[in-house]
Amino acid sequence: MYYVGIDLGTSSVKLLLVNEKGKILNTVSKEYPLYFPNSGWCEQDPNDWWSACESGLKDLLKDYDASKVKGIGVGGQMHGLVILDEEDKVIRPCILWNDGRSEKEVEYLNKGIGKDKLSLYTANIAFAGFTAPKILWLKNNEEENFKRIKKIMLPKDYINYKLTGIHCTDYSDASGTLLLDVKNKCWSKEMLDICGINIKQLPKLYESYDVVGKAKEEIANKYGMKDVIVVGGAGDNAAAAIGTGTVTNGSCNISLGTSGTIFISNNEFKVDRFNSLHSFVHANGKYHLMGCILSAASCNRWFAEEILKTNNYSLLQENITEEMLGNNNIYFLPYLMGERSPINDTNARGSFIGIDMHNNQTDMYLSVLEGVAFAIRDSFEVAKDLGINIKESMICGGGSKSPLWRKIIANVLGIKLAIPISEEGPGYGGAMLAMVGDGIYPSVEQCAYELVNIKAYEIPKKELVERYEEKYLKYKKIYPSLKELFKEIK
Repeated sequence: MYYVGIDLGTSSVKLLLVNEKGKILNTVSKEYPLYFPNSGWCEQDPNDWWSACESGLKDLLKDYDASKVKGIGVGGQMHGLVILDEEDKVIRPCILWNDGRSEKEVEYLNKGIGKDKLSLYTANIAFAGFTAPKILWLKNNEEENFKRIKKIMLPKDYINYKLTGIHCTDYSDASGTLLLDVKNKCWSKEMLDICGINIKQLPKLYESYDVVGKAKEEIANKYGMKDVIVVGGAGDNAAAAIGTGTVTNGSCNISLGTSGTIFISNNEFKVDRFNSLHSFVHANGKYHLMGCILSAASCNRWFAEEILKTNNYSLLQENITEEMLGNNNIYFLPYLMGERSPINDTNARGSFIGIDMHNNQTDMYLSVLEGVAFAIRDSFEVAKDLGINIKESMICGGGSKSPLWRKIIANVLGIKLAIPISEEGPGYGGAMLAMVGDGIYPSVEQCAYELVNIKAYEIPKKELVERYEEKYLKYKKIYPSLKELFKEIK
């Protein structure tokens, strides 16, 4: 039996064909464009996602018996606003998770409505990336498009709709809309009223492993599939957590993708006192806390490809010795798209500080890798304040393939990092959810226990931990010193 996992990312979709034992048989990636209509804006056409998925499915299954495919699970980029009209046609391009246009709407929600009320209604406060501020922006700036809305969806839900014809979402992805009452796992009437929408415009809620329907006959026939279930799927970080086995109470996963996250699985609902971390439903039906930095591996790609004009990352890293770690005098704030956790500041911008005549490109490149690690630690510190003592974490995402970056993060955080055999986070998690939905495994936890294995560990070194501790204490003074200036130079 085969299962398809789909990872709908920001720059490409990745499809995995996995058997019931968890062996990855084939992978296919298809890219699609990003659009930047204005400074700080970021959009995509949902039709591009579906075209890429269709092309990807064809290539994924062409050398395999597609009739053996029993289930599909999608993990996808969160928060994006997809709106459909009464004929289920896309009204406008999707406003993505890293789009910063809703600054005024965020201010209205956090100050006009009030953070205390938002936290009471949803367990979270407003961030520019979330879906509700985007809905308000649409209402304030594109009134005609707002009036045409029949259905509001998230990116991976659009793929599920195209597969099944069903308007659905799962609790983990819905948690990032600022429309869900996370604690009680239902849409928040108060938030719907604030945004001027009604519950009929929202998709039906499912657990991530619930079967929402079957692939439409014309879709199944097109690829030679038969009787294929489709599960609710999950937001990319929750799906990645499933794919790395981060499902037990207190377990942690760090993801170094376009954005960076620290994901902490919890059996019980929790909220930190400042709502610095997101409090969401997990794809296993329980809960999790998450800190998200908007630019992680994207900082690495930006500095290498846009500034240094190279994509040879190995060459850039080979000159960085262990002696240089924690001894670099340059600091980098990785706020290329503003920042979410824990500072929630759309005005924040990337910054280098401490450069002198003795520095070279290697020093600056190292500071980029270190700056991302320090930004992740900022969220790590919030978890500590909640009494969560993390001693070990899984790590996944494209950036985690760098041994140097893994070493930096392990020592900045002072914890052991576990590297899973399969590094296909969200896509692998999607396939696992499909297996649970199909009854191959009785629970997400059992599926993770059976299928997720560790290939290596990154162990922190006392000397490096001490050097990075000293450097982090200086790093965290930089943003407060520049906060007001960022407002003037945005």
